[in-house]
Amino acid sequence: MKIAVINFSGNVGKTTVARHLLVPRIPGAEVIAVESLNAGDTETQALRGRQFGELQEYLQTIDSVVVDIGASNVEDLLALMHRYRGSHEDFDGFIVPTVAALKQQQDTIATLVELSRLGVAASRVRLLFNMVDSGVDVPVAFAPLLEFVAQQPIARADVRCQLGINEIYQRVKGSTADLASLARDDSDYKAQIMSATTTAEKLQLAQKLATQRLARGVVPELDACFAALQLESLSLQQMGTAAIPAA
Repeated sequence: MKIAVINFSGNVGKTTVARHLLVPRIPGAEVIAVESLNAGDTETQALRGRQFGELQEYLQTIDSVVVDIGASNVEDLLALMHRYRGSHEDFDGFIVPTVAALKQQQDTIATLVELSRLGVAASRVRLLFNMVDSGVDVPVAFAPLLEFVAQQPIARADVRCQLGINEIYQRVKGSTADLASLARDDSDYKAQIMSATTTAEKLQLAQKLATQRLARGVVPELDACFAALQLESLSLQQMGTAAIPAA
């Protein structure tokens, strides 16, 4: 399965969705990050046609991948998809994470419109409601976006596809930590803290205990969100398309 995580807007949690939600639950998947390359303190290098061509070629050689598209490169990538006619078909689906802030909802709508213009079927586009505060009513918080999708059904919007705010993602940022493994960790950190002889050692163990507890709390939420995305239906769609004989 090949999935693109995309949104014109930054700060919607694309990397969290790619690395902690999708990759661990798609067998054999790897992450490819499409990000701007810092050429200096104030200059960035946009995604070039040659780079997109290489990405497109690489996608033909693998079965499973999650492509995390940095906000600064979304416009370039979509423009190149228009140039490389049919290249959007290399992806089984597109996950569009969004948050409740109005600007991000507006950017999300713009993303959905551009995917539709590209020719991506609504059945292959999934909205994911991210960083949802505890107790927040998703239909109310995301009303502008949901009203748009109701009027222009160019994406699938299921309010069960949601993730809350959790500091675990910041704790494991920059590491290769697997949240499921952290959740399965059966170390008795409370006992180890009791046996520790220095404050520094106690604090280090306390951090591990906090991470263990957070992981155990967030993994069921990630599992439920992934199930609600119903990505298996995307594979069935691709199989059905492949089964249609050429005219």
